[in-house]
Amino acid sequence: MERFFTLFINPVLNKEIKLRFRSFKSFLGIFFYLAICGLVSLAFIYIESTFGYGGFNATDSRNLFMVLAIGQLGLVTFMTPGLTAGAISGEREMQTLNILLTTQQSSTSIVLSKLFSSLAFLVLMLFASLPLYSIVFLYGGVSPSMVVITFGFQLLSMFTIGSLGVMFSTIIRKTMIATITTYAMMLFFLVGTLILFVISLRFSMAYNPGSVSGGNEYLPYLFIMLNPIVTLFTIYEPSAFSYELQATGIEWPLWSGFVISYFLIAIVALIISIRRLRPSMKVKTRKKKE
Repeated sequence: MERFFTLFINPVLNKEIKLRFRSFKSFLGIFFYLAICGLVSLAFIYIESTFGYGGFNATDSRNLFMVLAIGQLGLVTFMTPGLTAGAISGEREMQTLNILLTTQQSSTSIVLSKLFSSLAFLVLMLFASLPLYSIVFLYGGVSPSMVVITFGFQLLSMFTIGSLGVMFSTIIRKTMIATITTYAMMLFFLVGTLILFVISLRFSMAYNPGSVSGGNEYLPYLFIMLNPIVTLFTIYEPSAFSYELQATGIEWPLWSGFVISYFLIAIVALIISIRRLRPSMKVKTRKKKE
């Protein structure tokens, strides 16, 4: 039990959180983010109430919820690489990594502390936006369970992309290159998977003309289940992409494949980060034993 608490309650995590939250810019950024989201919500309600038929109803409220949720997911995926890609490489560039490695903190504790301290600002931003969703509840159309699912989805996306950012930060020495690589991986999840899904689906349907389902075509499904925005949209609209998913012949819902794959990606990325944090030290200890 003590080892479990030392992974999350340690000097590294305390120092990182203090450095990130004691600046006025952090809270100013949260203020502007909430102000923009609030203005977008009020503008959406005003437009629908003024120019829509029957005023602002439950359907419009549900549409507003989807706009806020997908916009927030886009913000999370865009900001996470910038916050996590310099977690380890930044220490290396400031020549403080060697000092950090001489402490009693394990590699697991250092990697997890860097990851959670980098994501703490985004988690605070997500939960600070909860009062905005109370506007949606006033008009109905969205259940509280859907809000919980949405926030869990966003947290999982943030955790996985953040784990990849820490992994690239551990492997690559330069922060700039690590950041670019993490953003490239993020763009692959958002855009590349959608393009590869369309191409692979066209090829599979071309080889099986005249059939809605050309057997079990795993490749298109594997590509599209990695796309967070498409998967989140299919949770809100189960009929979306129904024909395309039916053509793959796989009946698993996208969200289940998304959750499993993103958990596996995050775990593999963290294991690589932990093992690559002290590679030279492990080699030296092995030579001494021999």
